[in-house]
Amino acid sequence: MPELPEVETVRRGLQPAMEGAVVERVEQRRADLRFPFPDNFAARIEGRRVTRLKRRAKYLLIGFDDGAVLISHLGMSGSYYVDSSGTVNTPGDFHHDRSKNERHDHVVFHLAGSSGSARVVYNDPRRFGFMLLTDTDGLDAHPLIRDLGVEPTGNALNAAHLANHFAGKKAPLKAALLDQKIIAGLGNIYVCEALWQARLSPRRAAGSLVTADGAPVKRLEELTRCVRSVIAAAIEAGGSSLRDHRLADGTLGYFQHSFNTYDREAEPCRREGCGGKIRRIVQTGRSTFYCPACQR
Repeated sequence: MPELPEVETVRRGLQPAMEGAVVERVEQRRADLRFPFPDNFAARIEGRRVTRLKRRAKYLLIGFDDGAVLISHLGMSGSYYVDSSGTVNTPGDFHHDRSKNERHDHVVFHLAGSSGSARVVYNDPRRFGFMLLTDTDGLDAHPLIRDLGVEPTGNALNAAHLANHFAGKKAPLKAALLDQKIIAGLGNIYVCEALWQARLSPRRAAGSLVTADGAPVKRLEELTRCVRSVIAAAIEAGGSSLRDHRLADGTLGYFQHSFNTYDREAEPCRREGCGGKIRRIVQTGRSTFYCPACQR
């Protein structure tokens, strides 16, 4: 499933085509994705100007000039691409072409902007993504948004915040980091990578990184830095592009080549002088990859 860096790169890819453009027409080619589309979905968007594209956790938020907000989730295989003047924009080098199977193009936004017309197409072979509508005033109270924790890209994520939530917790460190009420949008891949960078075992109790009086220990400060660093590097590289993920212009990201632990079971640890091998275990139904030799 695309994680936060993938969604952020999609947002950045869509922004030039969508922000400021008017939605002239919407093709809704099926009644549902993971959930049914909102009533009168196309009619509520047609004629509206896109005022902003934002991201909250793994949700893409498209705001319109009447105060409506489209909440979009990519699910397992969802992706957007921009088709301008009949040509899909695919600059730069890439490993594989975007899927040409138009059978999975479920929503098409026909846009008119200052630089001309364009189509923004949502493609989703497995249909685990979804689109919902709310309004600006009700966004923060929406059931999908209201309980989300801090963003791993902002200053609100600091060691004191984590210490406040980790204090007294016997839960494994990895499970605590995946709690969306603590950190919004942090997913399995980048938790594994951040724990490797911080030399911390995913099995370690979260509370072990907090002193008796509730202060973060130095290793929690380092973990916080590593979380922010891993996410920033992934966004810079364009997302991990695992399996079906594509950027909005059809290109692939390359961060998967920099993974130190994820999906590297039985391979040598890349930390200089370690000598250990990456192990895979299952925690709360998810694969965890780590080096038992250097992650304690």
